[in-house]
Amino acid sequence: MNLVKYLFSVLIAKRIVATVSALLVIAIGCGAGIWQLSRANTKIALAANLLAKQQMPILQANTGTWTLEEASQRRMIARGQYIPNAAIWLDNRPRPIPPEGSNASQSGFYLMMPMKLEASNDILWINRGWAPRNNQNRETLPLVKTPLGVVNVEGIVFAHPGKVYELGVSKPAIDEGKPRIEQNFDLAGEAKLRGWSQSPYILREVDAGVDDGLLREWAPLTTGVDRHYAYAFQWFALATCGFLFWLITGLRQHRRQNLNGDQG
Repeated sequence: MNLVKYLFSVLIAKRIVATVSALLVIAIGCGAGIWQLSRANTKIALAANLLAKQQMPILQANTGTWTLEEASQRRMIARGQYIPNAAIWLDNRPRPIPPEGSNASQSGFYLMMPMKLEASNDILWINRGWAPRNNQNRETLPLVKTPLGVVNVEGIVFAHPGKVYELGVSKPAIDEGKPRIEQNFDLAGEAKLRGWSQSPYILREVDAGVDDGLLREWAPLTTGVDRHYAYAFQWFALATCGFLFWLITGLRQHRRQNLNGDQG
């Protein structure tokens, strides 16, 4: 009997259930590991694309009508006046970059505020930044400063400020005397709700040293890549352990059978 037939008989033919179980573990481990590597590569590619777009000339919101496709992920400067009473506080948003020395995420808000562009009737929504939530009273909003006059805001264009899981569909009612706290931001819904002519994107403000009570230390798109690599290693290690367990137990079982046969 040649070596291949011998190993097939010892490790597979006589251990069908163990072999199928091992193949299942190996397939799951390898599949999950490859998926984690794919997630990491996707984040790296997105970050590279974002960096390339940010090297392009800065767009001017007041001098052109830009589509989302043209402006997405590019730098833009907008000049106009905020409309504070129409602000929306997006809840359940972790601090983009945790404080130094801390791994725990801190819950808070993104402050979405509309800006009426100068010399235009168009509205541009600005993600002004992040502020911590009051843990004792959810509806006690952070104190932030909003300039009353015309200001220049520089930022990066995005389709939306990011989404979180939400049960049901929110149907906000306009109440000028009460701040709006929402889970997600619906750009088209806001235009319909108020009858505004809006830009088809939002502008995420970059940190310009403005002391207004908001943080704008945005996490890079590559955040979590190391974690994906660590998860991939764990899944591949599981697949390797499954294979080694199947191989070693098979050889031990065969050795015991040979010893028992010799004694007989």
